[in-house]
Amino acid sequence: MIMDKITLSHGAGGREMHKLIDSVFMKEFSGPILREKKDSAILNIGNKKIAFTTDSYVVNPIFFPGGDIGSLAIYGTVNDLSVCGARPLYISVGAVIEEGLETSVLEKIVRSMAEAARKTGVQIVTGDTKVVEKGACDRIFINTSGIGEVYYDKLSTDNIMTGDSVIVSGPIGDHAISVISKREGIEFNTMIRSDSAPLDKLISKVLRASKKVRFMRDPTRGGLATTLNEIASGAKSGIAVEEAKVPVAEGVRQACELLGFDPLYLACEGRVIIIAAKEDGPRILKALRSEKCGRGAKIIGNVTGDHSGRVHLNTISGGKRILDMLSGEQLPRIC
Repeated sequence: MIMDKITLSHGAGGREMHKLIDSVFMKEFSGPILREKKDSAILNIGNKKIAFTTDSYVVNPIFFPGGDIGSLAIYGTVNDLSVCGARPLYISVGAVIEEGLETSVLEKIVRSMAEAARKTGVQIVTGDTKVVEKGACDRIFINTSGIGEVYYDKLSTDNIMTGDSVIVSGPIGDHAISVISKREGIEFNTMIRSDSAPLDKLISKVLRASKKVRFMRDPTRGGLATTLNEIASGAKSGIAVEEAKVPVAEGVRQACELLGFDPLYLACEGRVIIIAAKEDGPRILKALRSEKCGRGAKIIGNVTGDHSGRVHLNTISGGKRILDMLSGEQLPRIC
C-alpha cells in the first residue's frame, strides 16, 4: 500500500498519480493494451484499427476565459484521439449534475458541447445523466468517451531515436493561468485566455507534412515537464530542453512570477508535443504555423543518447538541471 488515503496530489497528473495508477489500477487491470499507456487504446477490430479513449472533467470554475467545461470535454477527447493518429468520429457524454444547478447554466454548457462537436465533425451518439444531492459534486462533472479510426499507426515511443527533435505547438500555461485567475478573481494587465482548442486539423496537417513523426502527446495535467518525462521513460531515452526556446506568453510569465508557479508544469488544453526526425522539423513547423493554434510552434529540444529516461533543462543562465516529473499538487481542478 502506498498511501492511507487519496489526496488531491493523486489527481494532479504527476508522480503521485502515476504511482496510484501503477499500484492500484494497473495491478488489477493490467493487460497488453493498457500497459502501453497511450492517450487512447488502439484496438484491432476486423481489418480496422480503432482508437478508444475516455476522460472526466471537473474544472472549477465551469466557465473561464477562452472556454467552459462543455467545450473542454469535447476538445479533450478529440485531442486524445488525434494524438494517437486517429480521426475522431463518435463521442459519448455522461453528466453528473448537482441538484440546484440552474437549468440555464446546463443549457449553456450543452450548447457549447454541441457547437464543439459540430466544429470538430464528431457525433455525440450516446450519453447518461445523473443528478446527485447538493454537495455531492461541484455543480457539474462531465465524462466523455470517444472512438476514432486510426489513419496513422506509426506513433509509438518505441520509434523514438537519438537526435529526434522535440516540438511544442505553441505557448504553454495559458489554460492553467486562465482558470486560476478566474477562480481566484485575480486580474492581470492582459486577459489570459485558455488555449483550449481541437487539435485534429492541426495534427492531420502535421502527419501529411511528415512521415517521420515518432510520437505525440498533449501536455495536460502536469504540463510540459511531466509529459516529456512520460515520453522519455517510455522511449528509455534522454530528452534535452532549451529553456530559452520554450514559448511562454509574457502575461503567463508575469503571472507565474507573481503566483510562484513554474510554467513548465502548467496544464495546456490546446497544445501538442511532437517527437519527429530532425530533418523533418522545419516542414512540421511550417504545417503547425499554418493553423491559428500552431502559430507559436517551436523546436525546444532533442532526444539524447544519455540520461536514459530523464529530462534535463539547459537553462537561460547557462546551467543545466534535471527537469523532473511534477511532484505534489500545483493547481487542482483545472480540467
